Amino acid sequence: MSRKFVVVALLALAGCASQPVVFDPNAPPHPIEVQILAFNDFHGNLEPPAPVEIAEPDGTKRKIQTGGVAHLAAALTQLRSGHYNSVTVSAGDTIGASPLISANYLDEPTIEAMNLLGLEFNSVGNHEFDRGSDELERIQSGGCAKFTRRAPCAVEPFTGARFQYLAANVVQADGSTVFPSTGIKRFGPVTIGFIGMTLKGTANIVTPSGVRGLTFVDEAATANALVPALKAQGADAIVLLIHQGGKTAQFTAGNSCDGLSGDILPILSKLDPAITTVVSGHTHWAYICNGTAETGAGRLMTSAGKNGYFVTDIRLNFDRSTHQLIRQGASNVVVGNGEHGTDAAAQALVSRYAEAVAPIASKVVGHLTEKAGTDPDDGESAAADLIADALLGSTRSPENGGAQLALVNATGVRIALPAGDVLYKDAFAMMPFGNNLVVMTLTGAQLKAALEQQYAIPLKAGRTRPAALAPSEGFAYAVDMSRPEGSRVTDMRLSGKPLSPAGLYRVVVNNYLASGGDSLTAFTKGTELTDKGVVDLDAFVAWIAPGRSPPKPDRVRFLP
Repeated sequence: MSRKFVVVALLALAGCASQPVVFDPNAPPHPIEVQILAFNDFHGNLEPPAPVEIAEPDGTKRKIQTGGVAHLAAALTQLRSGHYNSVTVSAGDTIGASPLISANYLDEPTIEAMNLLGLEFNSVGNHEFDRGSDELERIQSGGCAKFTRRAPCAVEPFTGARFQYLAANVVQADGSTVFPSTGIKRFGPVTIGFIGMTLKGTANIVTPSGVRGLTFVDEAATANALVPALKAQGADAIVLLIHQGGKTAQFTAGNSCDGLSGDILPILSKLDPAITTVVSGHTHWAYICNGTAETGAGRLMTSAGKNGYFVTDIRLNFDRSTHQLIRQGASNVVVGNGEHGTDAAAQALVSRYAEAVAPIASKVVGHLTEKAGTDPDDGESAAADLIADALLGSTRSPENGGAQLALVNATGVRIALPAGDVLYKDAFAMMPFGNNLVVMTLTGAQLKAALEQQYAIPLKAGRTRPAALAPSEGFAYAVDMSRPEGSRVTDMRLSGKPLSPAGLYRVVVNNYLASGGDSLTAFTKGTELTDKGVVDLDAFVAWIAPGRSPPKPDRVRFLP
């Protein structure tokens, strides 16, 4: 019996074919497939976050429970199964603006979680710079050097990230980048080049003192300039990990691209065609855009939303002979959802830090007589005004700065607080940045200039009004958006009296605004600065400790 007959007979007996299998020597070989598992904007969500609402294709909405690093790690393991050529990447904001379980420990547990789940390349995002570049370098390399108010290595030694941060457009004074611009991953005969970067506007949305000496340069120009070097290293495809993104018409499970808009679009239109795959982030929206008008023919762009809700399973197929990319596709996979189980090592890490933070998190720090709500457009709200009152209350005395009024950027008020007892973990979730309070002297004209800058910021997609600078009790002003930029703020009053342009006023803001955050550079003109080291969260906790009624948000009046 010939060898060929044996093979055919066995196949027939196994029920694998009803006809003899004939091998065609001229058939093209199967392509080489590379799997890229991607996520973005994890924000230290070690524990499963609150259920998220998604829209179905027919417009109906439902909530799903998803996320948590133990589920994410298990999902990644399951998705990798059977795929020899696999790499895991992230498009920034892996840390920063994190829940207490991670933030209280300088996001060290999140970095260790990323190590456990096999992350290899991570572009920097804006929140990676929340605690300054020195602390971010410690996050990469490890160690217990102290660059913040919080003590590092509080639970266990910190050895740093085993993955590589990429920061192609973050340039230091000497012209070098903070971290490498690119990374290379080889899968047998196929080579993938990765470029990682944050959005050009990062300096405007983090505390300026944290990025002093750094320049954030143009995204497309930077990426395009790196293409020749990656090709010289043998890259058969180039993947851009960029912390910038878009939004679609509805927040879905993330496998459509309907109505894509956002700041990523002008970047895409300028990218070198050699950059075939874009993993995006920042907007917290989930989508898959493959060869659309927005991305360009042959280009795939993805985002996995935020907080570990989804992981994107990207497949790149290469011709086995030429190593040319011949097709690519992707899908967003819901994390957890009862399908992936939990990863034991990741769960042990979460349990370790949950136990450590529990006494802090569960402490009752105050009481509210009713809900302190937020505004969906980041306008004035009860929550924002309550924080403004707390900042003023903490700095009103002459020894603490002699503040007469406070202003709070409503974009930094993360959640509402329910009526009743307030736990420390909820107060922290409301304002997680740990900014110092800075009291400064501004003239009435300078104060008006700061407010005018706020109300000159272009409206975000879907918004009807600009984000607010929420004022403390006793200070009020009006806004007329129909007037030209620079003349929209009117009727500024303190304790019922009009402010004088030449008058001097003591104003308290957080250090993010004091150093020009949100492009509000007028605050940098302040004089006689007082910083007693009081943190905004501490001021808020002290304010609500005796019990408070959230104020009615009627201090900013919009004129018709």
